[in-house]
Amino acid sequence: MTTHRTRRLELTDQTLREWEAVVLDSGPGGIVLDRSAFYPGGGGQPPDHGVLLWQGVQTRIVGARKGDELYLLPDENDPLPPVGTTVRGAVEDDRRTSLMRTHSGLHVLCGVVFRDYGCLVTGGNMEPGVARMDFNLPEVPPGFKEAVEAACNTEIAADRRIDVKALPRAEAFAIPDIIRTATNLVPPEVEEVRIVDIVGLDTQADGGTHVASTRQIGRLQVAKIENKGRGFRRVRIKIVD
Repeated sequence: MTTHRTRRLELTDQTLREWEAVVLDSGPGGIVLDRSAFYPGGGGQPPDHGVLLWQGVQTRIVGARKGDELYLLPDENDPLPPVGTTVRGAVEDDRRTSLMRTHSGLHVLCGVVFRDYGCLVTGGNMEPGVARMDFNLPEVPPGFKEAVEAACNTEIAADRRIDVKALPRAEAFAIPDIIRTATNLVPPEVEEVRIVDIVGLDTQADGGTHVASTRQIGRLQVAKIENKGRGFRRVRIKIVD
């Protein structure tokens, strides 16, 4: 199991936008910090953008790379902070907040479709404010699009609390239906599983960032239903204010 030197602050405090850190490694291939609140991407959620401020200089962060470490990717035109430098990190708030709302909206969608139609997720992806989720749905029932949108917005308006916690692997997998994907994507070497619980609707293993309650998502619009082959349907959503 790979152990990164970066302490990931965003996993325990998803409201954190600014913090101080020390540069552990620095090069064109990426910057490694001892502490970071940049979500590096994964589970369909893209990485955060933001800046590192150091000695009167700004380095823009435009992505992330996972490997032996969690590398923050600097803009190619910006200077690199030297190893040992203390920097102030800042996550771009509009992008992160939009992704949190979108990701939580996808979990509401997943919870509604699983509850009402018994379907598992076969894939998904998101950008700020827009997303898609694929389900193993053999046929699209009459009125499916309208019914799913209405049910999702009912759950959003209910202002359900969204809790995030980490559990030992055995305890996490003892929770009924904790894996909502057709294939278990949690690597076998992961000993502690992060759980995102929309209380009363949806409990899943998940590594992304989320808002604190469903009302913070805003209104969810089902934009389109697509046929992705026999037994598979793609649901495209938008998050609107």
